[in-house]
Amino acid sequence: MNIEKTPLLIVEFKNSIQHHEIPKFRGAVVNMLSSNNILFHNHTEDGGLRYSYPLIQYKRIHGKAAIVCIKAGTESIGEFFSTVREPVVLGRQEIMLELDFIRADNILIQIWESSFTYSLRKWLPFNSVNYDKFQKLTGLKEQAEFMENILVGNILSFAKGIGIRFEKELHCTVLDMETAGMMKYKGVSFMAFDVFFRTNVSLPNYTGLGKGVSHGFGTVVKMNNNNEVTI
Repeated sequence: MNIEKTPLLIVEFKNSIQHHEIPKFRGAVVNMLSSNNILFHNHTEDGGLRYSYPLIQYKRIHGKAAIVCIKAGTESIGEFFSTVREPVVLGRQEIMLELDFIRADNILIQIWESSFTYSLRKWLPFNSVNYDKFQKLTGLKEQAEFMENILVGNILSFAKGIGIRFEKELHCTVLDMETAGMMKYKGVSFMAFDVFFRTNVSLPNYTGLGKGVSHGFGTVVKMNNNNEVTI
């Protein structure tokens, strides 16, 4: 088993932001950069996409704008700090980004004998195929098992995207699930869910699972003594 720790950097700002403003925040950061570092936007020079797990993700944490960096993203974020001296355009507003604090860590992401409980907010689990399958399910047990399988796939994709391979079986149990409503991602409406789940994998706080993680969807927070971190 690969036991190398994964670098994680969380940058939080004092600027309040709504969830629907995260794409504007992302655009503001990308537009201020002098380089065309693909990790900030996941688009290739020829207009294509970087089909891999986003290593720089834009979030709303404690109601404020934030950037979460993983592995190579923790090194690239230096380009942002060398640039963020001027006002940025957030939608139609011009604002100064005010840094609140930076938290750096090295996380051991692996399968354990014990399990951990997480909240997963504004999770976008569906594509057109599995959405149609989900709609045909009638029982709560069937729906939970279906979502658990998708969640396992999301975690495996996350691990693969940061170069981790699990040598033991990964388990996920959905403890509670609520529909968060229809939400737009890249102009398309998707059904979003707020989920509490248990898994035997240690996952880093504020990283994302599922679709749209670089735009603040599917944010993971570990539960401690039933106290949830506000996002």
